[in-house]
Amino acid sequence: MSAEFSTLAAFTALLAGAPGVDQKAMGEAEARNGQLTKPPGALGRLEDIAIWYAGWRGTPRPNIEAPQVIVFAGNHGVTKQGVSAFPAEVTEQMVLNFQHGGAAINQLSKAAGADLDVIALDLDTPTADFTQGPAMSEAEIVAALSAGWNAVNPDTDVLVVGEMGIGNTTSAAAIAHTLYGGAAEDWVGRGTGVGDAGLANKVRVVREGVAINDTPKGLEALRCLGGRELAGMVGAIARARILRIPVILDGFIATAAAATLADAVEGALDHVVAGHVSAESAHGALLAQLDKRPILDLNMRLGEGSGAAVAINILKAAMACHSGMATFAEAGVSDA
Repeated sequence: MSAEFSTLAAFTALLAGAPGVDQKAMGEAEARNGQLTKPPGALGRLEDIAIWYAGWRGTPRPNIEAPQVIVFAGNHGVTKQGVSAFPAEVTEQMVLNFQHGGAAINQLSKAAGADLDVIALDLDTPTADFTQGPAMSEAEIVAALSAGWNAVNPDTDVLVVGEMGIGNTTSAAAIAHTLYGGAAEDWVGRGTGVGDAGLANKVRVVREGVAINDTPKGLEALRCLGGRELAGMVGAIARARILRIPVILDGFIATAAAATLADAVEGALDHVVAGHVSAESAHGALLAQLDKRPILDLNMRLGEGSGAAVAINILKAAMACHSGMATFAEAGVSDA
């Protein structure tokens, strides 16, 4: 279906009116978990994940059968400031690699049994350099949000969103800095592998971008400092909430994008779990701000939705145990 909004205000209103967790299903899932043939709590976080997932899917005995991974790609005008070790042309080259099945996310999606969609967003038209003013107009961000919204398959039962865009760790750092304060240095990492001089330059760019855009908050932070691929992820995460589809969050860039939703509407990320903590230096701090405990810590920093795609398998394991195990009564085993 087409997006149901044409302004940022309408998008925010839709998100504010989105459904919450199904408390009845969650309670029934918790009761079932307490009767499974195992000692209480023996499966650790797998039990918590299964109960959380059941609440969002509205059934006490769910399964994961239709995962979807969506990778959004966009180009950033801020790359003119020399913030990346790679040229902007790499974005389009990597999109072709995704489409030809040659990237890590292709392999990880296949391993998780997930459908993979790649959405390139106006690669010929980079966003504006946010050290000079807002990265996007309202019409531009609404178009990118709409692309993300429309990319979600309603039949999906768990969603991963990823990104590709040279320069987007700089956007993510700027968003984190404007939302949560501290020094620019607290949020800036090496991204694609810049050296010390490049790192200092990224700090300068983040500081200047936040200052010139007058410390924006919520979705204005996304508009002023983000990129089309970040907005695409936000649109998809919001659409998933409307459809009660649980979302597995990827790394630093995806988390920064999602943080603008959390800042705009309280509880907007209740249907989201953190798939992993990346090796990008500020990701752990950003997850802490969102009160999201990561499932995995594999020292990954690729982006593309890669860490979250690996975590799909953990959610599948949680659901397999929760829904497939016998209860004590079913197995004829005493729980006394």
